[in-house]
Amino acid sequence: MKRPHRQDGEASRRTRRQFLARAAAAAALAGAFGRISAADPAAGGNRPRKQPKDKAGTGSGSGKGRRILILGGTGFLGPQIVEAARQRGHALTLFNRGKTHPELFPDVEKLRGDRDGDLKALEGKKWDAVVDTSGYVPRIVRDSASLLKDAVQHYVFISTLSVYGDTSKPGMDESTPVATIPDPTVEKVTGETYGALKALCEQSAEKAMPGRVTIIRPGLIVGPGDPTDRFTYWPVRVARGGEVLAPGSPSDPVQYIDARDLGEWIVEVIEGRTFGVYNAVGPKEALGIGRMLDACNAASGGKATFTWVDAAFLEEQKVAPWSDMPVWVPPVGDGAGFARTSSAKAIAKGLDFRPIEETVKATLDWFRTLPEERQSALKSGIKPEHEAEVLAAWRARPRPVG
Repeated sequence: MKRPHRQDGEASRRTRRQFLARAAAAAALAGAFGRISAADPAAGGNRPRKQPKDKAGTGSGSGKGRRILILGGTGFLGPQIVEAARQRGHALTLFNRGKTHPELFPDVEKLRGDRDGDLKALEGKKWDAVVDTSGYVPRIVRDSASLLKDAVQHYVFISTLSVYGDTSKPGMDESTPVATIPDPTVEKVTGETYGALKALCEQSAEKAMPGRVTIIRPGLIVGPGDPTDRFTYWPVRVARGGEVLAPGSPSDPVQYIDARDLGEWIVEVIEGRTFGVYNAVGPKEALGIGRMLDACNAASGGKATFTWVDAAFLEEQKVAPWSDMPVWVPPVGDGAGFARTSSAKAIAKGLDFRPIEETVKATLDWFRTLPEERQSALKSGIKPEHEAEVLAAWRARPRPVG
């Protein structure tokens, strides 16, 4: 089989590293700035919510609710934190500009302002903890953390696995060096700057409140309400049935975290006053993309068949990992560690994951409630015409003789 042309040496490796960084950052940015359906802000699943632990555990002791401030709270992850906290008896305050879905959570206290220069509404108030879901620029995180350092006991900063600049080594944990940026004063958030800026944001929070910060680094956040379709593409495409283009090998690893699981664990971290740095990506056991696609097929009646096409051929056909084939990156070279990040530290502190079948079904059920025009315009995944062309080319490729 003809192999695709590749650049040589360090230039090739650098290009692939840059692609992986941009791809991961693009997904994280889309999720961060995306918005959940106002018609279904919680988008909850069937799994019962965990109850706060008693004094013998690491939870909220006698059950007395925490007072929790959320900087943001109306995007994809924010409502999941709100719902988990309310179900566990905590009192919430949301601080944001009030421009997106201001009708959400009418019974929750809302403070209006702007993180970039208008924090006045936060002055003179106190909370037990703050969750920062909307910090992307170090200066803005520094300003928020500095203002709140005497008003809260605990600062939870939602970061990203994109802080890791090198994804070539499987088993990355919290000790892996983070990305840097030549000019730390840059404030334009792009695919190239996102990870390094988030790393600087982490450092800004810790500097303002040393020893009282929890840094949570999620991977790809998925589930009902996902505005990016990075994961949603697969349940939706498989539900259409027929021959489905599947990338690489069924054993190629994938990682993600359901927003509902992440929201629940963030609340547990607050209850337990759990400090430190934690990767937050699952599932607990290694998962191949074949197993993930089988779960998608089972959720929609088994109407699809999968044709597995190797990474080199996909590259020849201009099928891009992560964007055309969401969730997946070839597990070789600079991508060898991309979906093999360790969350052992967070799992030891109670991070748990619902079954892939539940995430798939809930995602598909939610997507089917969206307006028809939204359903017909997936934001991620290969276009149907291109998929058909690639499958035809794969069938027509020269086969080895003998």
